[in-house]
Amino acid sequence: MNIASTQPGTALRRARHLLEGGSLPPAGLIAPTVAHSWERSLRAGLLPFSPPAVADHLAARHLAQAVERRRELLMRARPVMDYLHAQTKGSDSVVILADDNGVLIEALGDAAFVERAERVALKPGASWHERHRGTNAIGTALVEAQPVAVHGGEHFFEHNRFLTCAAAPIAGPDGRVLGVLDISGPQRGRHPHTFGLVRAATHMIENKLFEARHEGEYRIRFHPQADGIGTLAEGMVALSEEGLVIGANRAALAFLAITPSDIGKALIEALLPLRMADILDHGHRHPGTTLGLACPGGGRFSLRVEPGWRAVVRPAAMPAPDRVQDALADLDTGDPTMAGAIERVRKILGKPIPLLLQGESGVGKEVFATALHATGPRRGRPFVAVNCAALPEHLIEAELFGYAPGAFTGARREGSAGRIREAEGGTLFLDEIGDMPLALQCRLLRVLQDRQVVPLGGGKAVSVDFALIAASHRPLKAEAEAGRFRADLYYRLNGLTLCLPPLRARRDFAALVARMIETMEPGAGIGLDPDVADALAGHGWPGNLRQLANVLRFACALRDPGEIRLGWHHLPEDLIEELRCPSGVDTDAGAGPATLRAASDSLIERMVAASGGNLSEAARRLGISRNTLYRRMNGWAKPPAPLPMGPARPCMK
Repeated sequence: MNIASTQPGTALRRARHLLEGGSLPPAGLIAPTVAHSWERSLRAGLLPFSPPAVADHLAARHLAQAVERRRELLMRARPVMDYLHAQTKGSDSVVILADDNGVLIEALGDAAFVERAERVALKPGASWHERHRGTNAIGTALVEAQPVAVHGGEHFFEHNRFLTCAAAPIAGPDGRVLGVLDISGPQRGRHPHTFGLVRAATHMIENKLFEARHEGEYRIRFHPQADGIGTLAEGMVALSEEGLVIGANRAALAFLAITPSDIGKALIEALLPLRMADILDHGHRHPGTTLGLACPGGGRFSLRVEPGWRAVVRPAAMPAPDRVQDALADLDTGDPTMAGAIERVRKILGKPIPLLLQGESGVGKEVFATALHATGPRRGRPFVAVNCAALPEHLIEAELFGYAPGAFTGARREGSAGRIREAEGGTLFLDEIGDMPLALQCRLLRVLQDRQVVPLGGGKAVSVDFALIAASHRPLKAEAEAGRFRADLYYRLNGLTLCLPPLRARRDFAALVARMIETMEPGAGIGLDPDVADALAGHGWPGNLRQLANVLRFACALRDPGEIRLGWHHLPEDLIEELRCPSGVDTDAGAGPATLRAASDSLIERMVAASGGNLSEAARRLGISRNTLYRRMNGWAKPPAPLPMGPARPCMK
């Protein structure tokens, strides 16, 4: 811990006089933390009377990205910040959360002080890293990796001397610093308890992060005193079933004398005189009870074991997915673009990162989202899909957010929870989100940001927990740049953006067809005639997978009992016309005996023969009207020479 602001006024004035002259003060004149920070600031090329070396603010989209990157930190920190703000209200101070780069991402403060603080860019979007703003509590706490207080003239820049600041780094369960919590105010209002308040608040946030990250894992809570369990001072460790320490809070690191680098490597049996088998047994036999533990060095811990529901329930109810056979792997049928998308999305499974799926209508965005849900850790919870384009505009708000009883005419008497709350614990899939009205985009953004939803017509805010997948056929980035979609919502949605390829661009057409047919007619051994397969493979498929599935379903329905090959006569008539008369083909330009016309005549002749001269049956098999068949046959001057059906597509007019 470093409390820098303890220097007598005279000593500090002498130190600043030397600093402003370009020299560092001698050792002992100011606190070592301040002296080292001043030295780093000078080495960074900063001067006490110069403006900051960087622009005051990130661009809005870059700030949105920074906020999204630390969304989980912000979500856990905001209730604590609200508490701090309430405790310091009226003291002309501001409570600040910065990320691990020193960028301010949230600020709550008294209006009287906020305006003055903003003049020195003490507001979201500004970087307060030490290399940009010199000595200050936020930036120096990051560099020192410990709590820091900087008061008045200890700030490197002259124009920050009116501030008094106390800040502490916030570490995740793996020991990595995620951000910094800070309280800043005018130096005349400095309070001796502010530093301790910030440190305690930081511990609260770290413990919330720990519990959220390791919910369902085996956990040990311990403290030298039994009454310390359940307090901010308790140590918390998360364990794998093998006894490996996979998470630890700050107190646990200190109690066990380990560092963040030991997480994921150290076994609990090497740190405490307790076997993993005993931990498991005690957790299941005596949940919630405290166990006394004497350590070899003479110390003693009181310990409480929390059994992990993930390890207990998941093998029975939700088998861990096999990498070869899971739902995502089933989508990999040989196309490299899809394989790449699947590989990328695997890396965010179980992580609080939203997914945005882009692609033409019908490419399988909902299928992909469903597979992701079925493969991830939320697969035992609800998957709620909402098509934002299919709902009437006046009903979207009630459908998504729910409504209180009697909220509007026609509302159900008991009200409605809404689709967002139905996704609690699972996955919310917002399809065609690009069609959501702008007014509702703002409200959705607030839900995604606060993770709370308020029903239409009033009522208590309800906390929600869900994984978010959004999809749109519209290019949302371009829509946001054109003002047709909220830019802040776009950057909230695109934690990872995947563009699914259209069917015409995929290299696995044959495998897709085989899989679809097997799904529709399992075990029947049905396939396509080679010429039909070639024709379908070369089609443009504007409706993508959805259109292909409809065509194959129609063809399977038309096949006779025992037929295992789908031919031209099984296809819809409109598709046959498209396949045989592709746009841009001039069937009358220099047509010779071996042209598309001749090939189509040959097909007609063969189909008539196969139908035993029954022209109605032949027309049905060809997928054309009987009148069209009569016209074509009446136009024959002589029997056409038979030609094999290949890539050429006969045009029937």
